[in-house]
Amino acid sequence: MLHGYGNDISWHFQSTALQFANAGYATFAMDYEGHGRSDGLRAYMEKYENVVDDCVAFAKSIRERSECAGKPCFLYGESLGGGIALLIHKKEPHSWNGAVLVAPMCKISEKIKPPATVTKMLTWVAPLAPTLAVVPSKDVLSRSVKDLKKRELAQRNPAGYKGKPRLRTALEFLRMCKFIEQHMHEVNLPFLVLHGDADVVTDPEVSKLLHKSAVSSDKTIKIYHGMWHQIMTGEPDENVEIVFNDIIEWLDRRVTVATAWKKDLPDD
Repeated sequence: MLHGYGNDISWHFQSTALQFANAGYATFAMDYEGHGRSDGLRAYMEKYENVVDDCVAFAKSIRERSECAGKPCFLYGESLGGGIALLIHKKEPHSWNGAVLVAPMCKISEKIKPPATVTKMLTWVAPLAPTLAVVPSKDVLSRSVKDLKKRELAQRNPAGYKGKPRLRTALEFLRMCKFIEQHMHEVNLPFLVLHGDADVVTDPEVSKLLHKSAVSSDKTIKIYHGMWHQIMTGEPDENVEIVFNDIIEWLDRRVTVATAWKKDLPDD
């Protein structure tokens, strides 16, 4: 499981992991460098490739466990984590049985993206003062979490990052999104992409573009009317249940196919 920017694997994200566990799925997750309990300057990303490499190494360590041997493996990513999931697939195209992408960050929404002049300045200033948290940005949390009680709870997360994006981090987001856009057509694993049509943090139109562009023959998209960015942790419970049931139904079908295929293989 891959969390979003400024988030971590505790708090709301942990509740999603527990939902999957209750549905019979083993879940594993790590905090990115600079997030949660991991070391590093808070919410600082030197290179997005470093995050991808860390996640690949972590996943490899999980798959090598005896209890995981031969089991179908799926990526699950929310927001930034959805973008990271696609990059992991790019690096390991044959290691995964599928991916669940929740409001994936494949492009920063124009509704919260800094002005073009600021974007240009990033490329000049970031190398000089990469860690400065001064990038102008709107409050993401108030635009991500619709349910007021859940928003208040998210604001109290002691491990969450609530400052402005750091110069280098913002530049890396732009660089990462540009790379993903350029390689969308190469996505060839089974995937389910889910997005609220009222999301102003990541763009649901980009999820539609991903679904249209990907070469994968097994791809599904779900767009939820009126839902915001955090459709798994920020919506009223009844909406979360709708989204979660769609994910479990999709996963169950792919697990059935994957396990049936293994049973049909000849014995050594």
